[in-house]
Amino acid sequence: MRHNMKRGMKLGTDASHTKAMKKSLLQALFANDRIKTLDVRAKAIRSDVDRVITWAKRGDLAARRLAIAKVGDAELVREVFEKAAQGMWADRNGGYTRILKLGPRKGDAAEVVIIELVTEPVVKKERAAAPVATVTKVEEPAAEAETETEAEAEAETVEVADAE
Repeated sequence: MRHNMKRGMKLGTDASHTKAMKKSLLQALFANDRIKTLDVRAKAIRSDVDRVITWAKRGDLAARRLAIAKVGDAELVREVFEKAAQGMWADRNGGYTRILKLGPRKGDAAEVVIIELVTEPVVKKERAAAPVATVTKVEEPAAEAETETEAEAEAETVEVADAE
């Protein structure tokens, strides 16, 4: 049995502090659209951000209450729901965040990143069409050579027959 093993990353603290840290990071991200934090923390809140934006795209009362419980600030949730209603993420089916690596921190070499909300519309890549093989019929010079060799072979057989 795996007692006391909850899902998600613990981030080096107890469960209540991890929950408070995630809530604080979510509030900062939704307020500023991009924040500078550690790589592990950014990866920990990425799923929560996606979940809140998915609720915002749904837009009903139950989704709003779930988002308020997750973020902890009703005003920020209202802004996120308004952005979703305006169609900010309408064409995107996930991947609402982008993580840009900045490098190691000087003091303890912890990986520092910028996590930001993606606001650009999705640009669908056109699939490269498979090259269509066009068949062009060309007369083979080998066919002429075969007929010549056959003619020569017949001539030789005729000469051999005459010699006998």
